[in-house]
Amino acid sequence: MSGFRGGIHPDGKKELAANKEIQTAEMPKKVTILLKQHAGCVAKPTVNIGDHVKTGQLIATVDGLGANIHSSITGRVAEIKEIETNVCGNVPAITIEHHGGDEWQLLEEKQPLEMIKDAGIVGMGGAMFPTHVKLCIPEGKKVDTLLVNGAECEPYLTCDYRLMLEKPKEIMEGIRIVKGILGVKKTMIAIEDNKKDVAEGFKDVEVKILKTKYPQGAEKTLIKAALRREVPPERLPFDAGVVVCNVGTIYAIQQAVKEKKPSVERIVTVSGAVNEPKNLLVRIGTPVKDIIRQCGGYKGKSARILNGGPMMGICIDEDDVVLKGSSGITVMNDKMVEEIEEQPCIRCAECINVCPMKLMPKLFADYSRAKKYSELKSLNIVDCFECGACTYVCPANIPLVEYIKEGKKRCKK
Repeated sequence: MSGFRGGIHPDGKKELAANKEIQTAEMPKKVTILLKQHAGCVAKPTVNIGDHVKTGQLIATVDGLGANIHSSITGRVAEIKEIETNVCGNVPAITIEHHGGDEWQLLEEKQPLEMIKDAGIVGMGGAMFPTHVKLCIPEGKKVDTLLVNGAECEPYLTCDYRLMLEKPKEIMEGIRIVKGILGVKKTMIAIEDNKKDVAEGFKDVEVKILKTKYPQGAEKTLIKAALRREVPPERLPFDAGVVVCNVGTIYAIQQAVKEKKPSVERIVTVSGAVNEPKNLLVRIGTPVKDIIRQCGGYKGKSARILNGGPMMGICIDEDDVVLKGSSGITVMNDKMVEEIEEQPCIRCAECINVCPMKLMPKLFADYSRAKKYSELKSLNIVDCFECGACTYVCPANIPLVEYIKEGKKRCKK
């Protein structure tokens, strides 16, 4: 039987933006590009204040795990300094002011994997893991399947849906590139049954239609649901013979290899409490407030802005900027945000029942509060991907994910 254990069915709110075709956002007057919007090391600037840069020009590189950073506009480097962000912490950033036109510096023609690395592509679904690293399978591991993630289970978000609907040929071209790099024969695109209409564009590849359920789009749950394979605890998808790539990442690969474009823009769903929800093609580093303005501004009094959706999104300010992994900007007004008081646990075990990883969220929370970090490690807390299903169903309003995040952070120290 296909599917995965646990999961929930929150109100998807997809109808707000699902029928909105992708539009190109206005050229930003300035961008602030973080030098760590990827897993790994902070990138080091290769430009100086006052330099003129072109769109797509390399402006920072990494020594070790990470991804190249490029200018997303044509203009002048105005500032290089450390800034505080909610998503990436305190990181250096390069601010570029737009000065006339949009002159591109394209990538050099190389082998596909090298072009993906040069382009600075990361996981566009939100994880932001460097894609060129993901496509290099470790010695001794064998991968036989490329699983393309088109589930997009997070409420409100529709950028992947619109991409699959509007750019199927480009996605198929990206799939062929990745298949060639991995040397696999089997490819599958997994989508939920609330977006069956996109299947028409993918007649040359197997499309697996799954019942809509959150968190279907997480790598391990998607592998279980689509392929009936289990990723062992504390292991990665290639240990189950699979590489999982989000459709946005596949599209970015096609753009890099075929169009020679570095990763300087992405599609972002702007939804929730805005007057005109949209799917926008946005330059990396664009201020969030500029994007909200292009969507007609706030609908009601803004109470919370999320980078991502309401389940896994991180609270940000309107002065924050779009990242490579920003699949959505979700605005919640004061009527949508309810202040609730945490109550004592009633031992209902609902958090355990819905956990797709068969973990014990309340025990994680208890040990985290008690600072029993060694015990947390032994209970495989690292397998929790913070989907928020446990918090969603908790009748006692315990912020389980907050405690789990703190525990995981402490376990790494």
